[in-house]
Amino acid sequence: MGAYFIRRLLLFFPTLLLVSLMVFFVLRIVPGDPALTILLGQSLEGNFTEEQLLAKQKQLGTDRAMVVQYWKWISGIPRGDFGKSYIYQHITVVDEIKQRFPVTIELAIMAIIMSFILAIPVGVIGAVAIDSWADYTGKIITITGVALPTFWVAILMVYGLARFFDWLPPLFYQQIWESPWTNLKQLFFPALALCLQNAAFQARVTRSSMLEVLQEDYIRTARAKGLSERVVLFRHALKSAFLPVITVSGWQFSRLLGGAILVEIIFVVPGTGALLVDAISVRDYNIIQAVVLLAAVVVLTINLMVDMLYGWLNPRVRYA
Repeated sequence: MGAYFIRRLLLFFPTLLLVSLMVFFVLRIVPGDPALTILLGQSLEGNFTEEQLLAKQKQLGTDRAMVVQYWKWISGIPRGDFGKSYIYQHITVVDEIKQRFPVTIELAIMAIIMSFILAIPVGVIGAVAIDSWADYTGKIITITGVALPTFWVAILMVYGLARFFDWLPPLFYQQIWESPWTNLKQLFFPALALCLQNAAFQARVTRSSMLEVLQEDYIRTARAKGLSERVVLFRHALKSAFLPVITVSGWQFSRLLGGAILVEIIFVVPGTGALLVDAISVRDYNIIQAVVLLAAVVVLTINLMVDMLYGWLNPRVRYA
């Protein structure tokens, strides 16, 4: 298990370095200048001279060679220094991330947990009671869930809650360590909107995997030994069928981080999604780079954990 973990860990840092190179240089290649954006202002009608533009570029450091800019940025990361916001010079990127990133991670974790709660029973019932009314109902629900875009579901959810229940997204957000119950109530509907499509996909994967596992010889042997159907399903079949679900969940978590951008905006959740959109609109490179890099760290960590869990559940993977 140790050698298996080391092999997976060796892929972590080169991938992270590649992500940092891509996000840094792609931002510089795309047309646009943060100094120009600052001088133009929100109205895009600001007046400035060539000397003022050059002075602003020098202040931001964007007049230097890209290699020099990259080294200055990447060398500060081990010290926790992601620079300052280009637009709001008094705000450091780390302080802004500390406030926003935990909200997005909590939202994604709630969504993935809710996906498991909704998907596993639907998938297992569909596999056990194949071609029954419960199976067909589950198929209709899951196919519909996969087809519906997350942002459209979130918009309909906000409209329905406001129209029929007089509920609107709260203007003031409560951190979970300040008021846990209020925080969970505020994030419940955004997490539900975010999880529905993932839950539908997980349910279909669970059903397909369970159908395959239930045809294995060791399942027939377990039944022939007189074990109860509950023991056969949950102790033997579901453990093996859960492997593809775990693999899919790691991929889905990265999708949740991306899908959280629109959901956060629709439900007025102050996470990194809204921060990233604002930063892109004003070309605040330091914030964009930090958000993308931290998202990459989370996704790589989740994939590493999935690999470890996969190796623990299926020892044959370790020696492959």
